[in-house]
Amino acid sequence: MKFLLTFVLLALASCHAFASDPSPLQDFCVAVNDPNSAVFVNGKFCKDPKLVIADDFSFTKFRYPGSTSNPLGSKDSTHWASPRLVDQFPGLNTLGIATARLDFAPYGLNPPHIHPRGTEMLLVVEGTLHVVLYKGDVFVFPIGLIHFQLNIGKTPALAFAALSSQNPGVITIANAVFGSKPPISADVLTKAFQVDKKVVDYLQAQFWYDN
Repeated sequence: MKFLLTFVLLALASCHAFASDPSPLQDFCVAVNDPNSAVFVNGKFCKDPKLVIADDFSFTKFRYPGSTSNPLGSKDSTHWASPRLVDQFPGLNTLGIATARLDFAPYGLNPPHIHPRGTEMLLVVEGTLHVVLYKGDVFVFPIGLIHFQLNIGKTPALAFAALSSQNPGVITIANAVFGSKPPISADVLTKAFQVDKKVVDYLQAQFWYDN
């Protein structure tokens, strides 16, 4: 009985361990697409360590603001926090982190969303975001927690996010629920949200913009 209990506890601990990025097996693995004289790790080939340079660990694209001319009035560069980020920022490969730039027009919104594989730390650089964060303030959104950012000021706002996964993922709630393809049954959504079917039909008919 004690052996069975120990086995179950170890199994549960193992499941929990695989919920986030595993610890890297090497100090760094600068991603390179050339397989010659390279080691394949985490979906990318590692550059020969003797050829690694400082520029491999530098990323300059966040100097440039994203366009907020869209229905949400914001631009979230979390798409950089995906495997594509490693193509642009190869030094991040296997380090278990990612980053994003968030630009907001006055009253712009980054809609409710989650990162299923990473905790997010948000730093406000300019402006004021709700839950009220001023310039220099930091807020942490634990992994999988639904969160959003809203610019409550009359001027543009800027924030940077750091995420605890190389590929934290992003799921925008409204898009996933009402804009999914194929669509979720209206009967299911009507019962789940306790609203009239006409409301669900209206929401499913909208164009759900992804910033």
